[in-house]
Amino acid sequence: MALVATGMSNEEIAAHLVISHTTVKTHVSRSITKLGARDRAQLVVFAYESGLATPGAGWGGS
Repeated sequence: MALVATGMSNEEIAAHLVISHTTVKTHVSRSITKLGARDRAQLVVFAYESGLATPGAGWGGS
């Protein structure tokens, strides 16, 4: 979810984590369902509100 919050597409996340696009799509979809979010944008909001992501931090891997 932190990678979604950086604005990465499913394809970019898959390449970054060296997993399939389908696996990313499944995880994003299940996150939306489990959190009761309407869409990917609400996942981003949740990531910021929960502290998983911080404005301007980007993804540095550390």
